[in-house]
Amino acid sequence: MNQRKRIYLSPPHMTGNEQSYISNAFQSNMIAPLGPNVDQFEEAIKNYTNVKGAVAVSSGTAALHLALRLLNVGQNDCVFCSTFTFIASANPILYQGATPVFIDSEPETWNMSPEALQAAFKDAEKEGKLPKAVIVVHLYGQSAKMDEILKVCQHYGVPVIEDAAESLGSLYKNKKSGTMGDFGIYSFNGNKIITTSGGGMLVSNDVEALEKARFFATQARDPALHYEHSQLGYNYRMSNILAGVGIAQMEVINQRVNQKKAIFERYQKELRGVPGLTFMEEGKDTLHNRWLSTLLIEPNDYFCTPEEIVLELEKENIELRPLWKPLHLQPLFQKNRFYAYSEERCVSEELYQIGICLPSGTGMTEFEQKRVIESLEKVLIENARTTSLHA
Repeated sequence: MNQRKRIYLSPPHMTGNEQSYISNAFQSNMIAPLGPNVDQFEEAIKNYTNVKGAVAVSSGTAALHLALRLLNVGQNDCVFCSTFTFIASANPILYQGATPVFIDSEPETWNMSPEALQAAFKDAEKEGKLPKAVIVVHLYGQSAKMDEILKVCQHYGVPVIEDAAESLGSLYKNKKSGTMGDFGIYSFNGNKIITTSGGGMLVSNDVEALEKARFFATQARDPALHYEHSQLGYNYRMSNILAGVGIAQMEVINQRVNQKKAIFERYQKELRGVPGLTFMEEGKDTLHNRWLSTLLIEPNDYFCTPEEIVLELEKENIELRPLWKPLHLQPLFQKNRFYAYSEERCVSEELYQIGICLPSGTGMTEFEQKRVIESLEKVLIENARTTSLHA
């Protein structure tokens, strides 16, 4: 077994100040969900993203579920959703009894293709059944082409939910990721750019809708002295303890974005001479938070697949991951409709076949990153189709 210290893909990175907020919760005995830490954390996200309101919940998935509920998505409805993403982007559609229709990526940002989205809308209009909502994902911290996507959705009068689980701190034309649609969601899972261990946030400029979200998230308890419930609710509110972790994490969000960018730039610089490698680019007029540093490996240059590279670096106790397997390829969704980028090309499948995610934790040292780079180069050299790896 390899005894070298494990390098994780994106582990939590604590500031040291979290404990003070947690201690305050213990000292005041505000241990149960809700409390001053929750209020302060919501205020911090609201101010940072420049929206009118935010609701802290137990996960990004919960936030997405609430957004769909607020838009009255239900049985026999359909929701258009990015295919190139984690399954949590689509599962809440099933929670509501609706059907996901998957939209392919486009090659520049790897996010939802406006052209494929338009094609899906044209078919839906012909069939007389427009989607109830569109869920667009900002993948790995890179913003989708929101102007084009919003233009299409607004033409058909369909609301947009931004799954910004991976993109807190990113910008699109000076607007914070997650703030351009009707609703936005963030995740504070342990691997995200900031974490509350587990948690999420629903944001919107529709303050009235967010009050409904709070109501649904606290078991939809009616304002009565006894326990009265006239609607279905959920146990989705964030713990006051975990919100304390989030407050401290938000104090360093700009620092974390800068650290992620520095990690990416170091990979880019050190691997520049290696042929057949292409890094995920930063979209025009955007700021990419570089949550994960991702790259594509040209198969014509190497005998190894991304999965084989992941397994080889695992032997060195280094965690890499393939890119997301598109949702339309998942067994759960094998019967669902899918719109490709074009008749000749499926971008998400191309990316999945040749892409990997590199360790990108902000607590990773330069020495550890050098170890990742050297281990990756070693595998590529051993599997190069030509005798000269470097240009």
